[in-house]
Amino acid sequence: QLRLVESGGGLVQPGGSLRLSCAASGFRLDYYGVGWFRQAPGKGREGVVCISPSDDSTFYEDSVKGRFAISRDNAKNTVYLQMNSLKPEDTAVYYCAAGPHYGGSHHCPTSLYDYWGQGTQVTVSS
Repeated sequence: QLRLVESGGGLVQPGGSLRLSCAASGFRLDYYGVGWFRQAPGKGREGVVCISPSDDSTFYEDSVKGRFAISRDNAKNTVYLQMNSLKPEDTAVYYCAAGPHYGGSHHCPTSLYDYWGQGTQVTVSS
């Protein structure tokens, strides 16, 4: 069974950090592009950070540039999202997704991704 499971969400104060994990089972995640998406209440799902299958290109949503970073641990079949200097506007449910395609460094549409996790809540509040 092909599956993605996110973890690492929680409540953090503004300026704090969290690291989200996306663990895959049933397939090799390093063969796929991986995206982190988020969805805030009342808003659509948006791409936050997306990496190409070959790891040679990465998309960063403008508001997270310099604060968020994506990385892979192929031995653990896991992708991480390191989030630093968190702001209240980062509050959302965060999802990871995997797919064979990549949208390029300027956009990351949800339509490119075939496999999705269940999401993990990130709340940034004092």
